Amino acid sequence: MRKWTRRAFIGAGSLVGGGFVLGVAGVAFAPGRHGVVSTDAIDKGELTSWITVTPDNFVTILVPHCEMGQGSQTGLAMMAAEEMEAEWERVRIEEAPALDAYANAYMLRAFTGESMPAPLGRAIDYGAYRLARWFGTQATGGSLAVRGTGYGMRIAGAAAREMLLAAAAERFGVPPAECAAARSHVAHAPTTQRASFGELARVAAAKPVPSNPALKDPETYTIRRTAKPRFDIPPKVDGGVGYGIDFTLPGMLHAAVDIAPVQGGRLVSVDPAPAKAMPGVQEVVELEEAVAVVADSFWRARKALAALEPAYDDAGHGDVSSASIFAAFDEALGAAPEMPAEAARVVTADYRVPFLAHATMEPMACTVRVEGERAEVWAGTQDPLNARSAAASALDFDTDQIHLTNLMLGGGYGRRLPFCFDYVDLAARIAQAMSPAPVKLVWSRENDIQHDYYRPAAMCRYAGALDADGRPLAVGAHYAGGGDRESLFMPYAIPDQRFDARNAPHHVREGAWRSVLNSQHGFFKESFIDELAHAAGRDPYAFRRDLMDEHPRFRAALDRVAEMAGWGGPLPAGEGRGIAIAESFGSIVAQVAHVAVSPAGRLRVRNVHAAVDCGDVVNTDSAAAQIEGGVVFGLSAALVGAITIGEGRVVESNFGDHRMIRMADAPNVEVEFIRSGERLGGLGEPGVPPVAPAVTNAIFAATGIRVRDLPIENQDLSRA
Repeated sequence: MRKWTRRAFIGAGSLVGGGFVLGVAGVAFAPGRHGVVSTDAIDKGELTSWITVTPDNFVTILVPHCEMGQGSQTGLAMMAAEEMEAEWERVRIEEAPALDAYANAYMLRAFTGESMPAPLGRAIDYGAYRLARWFGTQATGGSLAVRGTGYGMRIAGAAAREMLLAAAAERFGVPPAECAAARSHVAHAPTTQRASFGELARVAAAKPVPSNPALKDPETYTIRRTAKPRFDIPPKVDGGVGYGIDFTLPGMLHAAVDIAPVQGGRLVSVDPAPAKAMPGVQEVVELEEAVAVVADSFWRARKALAALEPAYDDAGHGDVSSASIFAAFDEALGAAPEMPAEAARVVTADYRVPFLAHATMEPMACTVRVEGERAEVWAGTQDPLNARSAAASALDFDTDQIHLTNLMLGGGYGRRLPFCFDYVDLAARIAQAMSPAPVKLVWSRENDIQHDYYRPAAMCRYAGALDADGRPLAVGAHYAGGGDRESLFMPYAIPDQRFDARNAPHHVREGAWRSVLNSQHGFFKESFIDELAHAAGRDPYAFRRDLMDEHPRFRAALDRVAEMAGWGGPLPAGEGRGIAIAESFGSIVAQVAHVAVSPAGRLRVRNVHAAVDCGDVVNTDSAAAQIEGGVVFGLSAALVGAITIGEGRVVESNFGDHRMIRMADAPNVEVEFIRSGERLGGLGEPGVPPVAPAVTNAIFAATGIRVRDLPIENQDLSRA
């Protein structure tokens, strides 16, 4: 094979997310997920860019995002294949390696879409790419993949199509404008000449890359807006996929770890003798904040770990509890916001939500091999480049001394994002002590639940003012536990809106959790607007709708979900409907929950209807699955989810006390999409925020009991 050329769409000699490479010398080479790439891989030509075409007419699309069940790899491939006019059945996917060249290039497009003029837009894309390389960002999170990188995939596919058309025109001896691409072939209708992409690949690879390729008219889509099976599902079913917890190497050792139970605590003492005397144990590794046992199997490592009695300090946090944290929140919030003196009625309410764990199906796992001044890392992460940096920092190496292979993730939800790579850090330090043997660290479920980066606990103190006719004059809130512009936004025409943060620090470490701060504030604000509606004597749907003149997309979603749910229709005693709406990650989601509450207080969520405006939909099946999954995820948190703190540490330790809803608890979920034509919104997270308020608002409609403190299972819903 001759040396491969990496082409750039933006910036001379720079790869910016839109590289296009065709088959070389009859063979196409793309890195496998588990392939180990040499340090001079670029010079050797061992990497492709985003699109590869082989002579057998298969198209391989390299995707710079991980797969954790959200289906974005398939969605991104659909976007590239659509513009390329590739036959979907001949498309394959590879995940891009953890190299700087594959840093996120198009994340800003999630917020700008195609609205920027081409020269300016390309310059901004290039700047974003350079920043992503500088910070080592290759993240999958924030529902950004399809709505950000998707734009780059479209550019790549369109450029590939134009290069193939130019190659075909040269072969046929006709103008390119007379050629048409479809189903991985280019045809010239007047002369009936036809050639496959594979036949044209070598010539097309030598063509100049178009600087501004024409994108398809959405009305001509044949791949997008359809239901395509996800590429990751068959290997998950047949066991062919490799998760971090499954990874193995010859001669690999296994580590189990015990970590200081209080965040910030340090290991004071441990007697390693009981563990070292047990079969298969290789070493007891003492770290600053933990102790690990390394053995020839995980079972032996964990059994030996249980024989130890490590002592830790509590870093001065031993008196902290959930009660003390919320007491500090309450003190920091102070009095409710002042309302206008002319108000006919003032409504006040406090809301609070607990810490929540990610509790991914696959607990944290990472394999590391340290050999001299180089290390290899295998793990499932949401940001391979930053995980590589975490390993380098743990080992005191430079990043170019680390090769990281990203594996399939058994769930993420934000737990495997940057600043949450403690499992990579621990694995690297343990492996360094056992060098040169590879060591796989697997967290127990107890490790996973008690040492998470939790969804922040939060509390909010609301006040609202109504005039004599029940119209809202003002709404305000003090909140503790975090908030931002997106999560605080209310689409209601209320003249005076005021929100301010109050600081009440604690030692519990926090991180991004599915829908981030929208999960807390979605519950707060949509519960309170419901309370205002009832205080005004208005129907909650009509009350909201009348305040949405300036936001027609919100009104359309609200109308659609009300129609879906049969809002206003009769229900038996003890049943009710609740409505809520929230915008997050560029998508508007309106939901109606239908609940039944027995006289004894037993709650059953029967149905959840969701109307979603995400601009447009790429894969209809995956899109619906993401909203359905978000509903179940959010409902689990609303009904039973809670992490509590006692004596400075997390109380819960496994699924016996950190509960989730089960199949029997799951409601019927109906999802409809509104094609508004606005720029693409995310789908992985926006289904979560409206669930809790929709359910609690429905409980009020059914019982007259207002739930302001989650989880719902802690509230007495029984009726006299």
